[in-house]
Amino acid sequence: MNAPKRTSPEPGTPDSEQAPASTEASAPAPVPIHGLLSYRLSRVANAMSRSAALRYRRDFDVSLAEWRTIALLGADAPLTLNKLARLAALDKAQMSRVVTKLSERGLVLREFGAGRTTQLTLTRRGHSVYNGLIVAANERNEAFQVCLTDQEREVLDTALEKLATLARALERAEER
Repeated sequence: MNAPKRTSPEPGTPDSEQAPASTEASAPAPVPIHGLLSYRLSRVANAMSRSAALRYRRDFDVSLAEWRTIALLGADAPLTLNKLARLAALDKAQMSRVVTKLSERGLVLREFGAGRTTQLTLTRRGHSVYNGLIVAANERNEAFQVCLTDQEREVLDTALEKLATLARALERAEER
């Protein structure tokens, strides 16, 4: 329920000499969700991911999580399930399901290492899918970057690095 709006007393009346003006009046109004940087970045990233998911499903019969898994293994294999999950920003259970599906399709190979570790790599067929996916991803990347000048790309890269560093620091602070 909104409080009734107070009007300012006339100068020289008793109320005008009581308390100084409220600092609330000088504080900026909260930014609505549509103006929050994190919300705006999330919306852009989600739109980019949705269009990628549609293309990768149509052209390569892989989901977005499967694409990320294949791409990460194509770039940095071998990887453990835990490391792969961290890099893909998925929880371990989600990544385990993705790897199981890709393994059943003959795209990912699980090799058991020392102790309980499992090293994940792409199969020959997985590398073939990776090669097609990474070409498509680079085409999409270029399509997004074409609307930016060279200077805007540099500024965006710098800004994203700064935001990522700060986001990781804030995440660590929140975990305490």
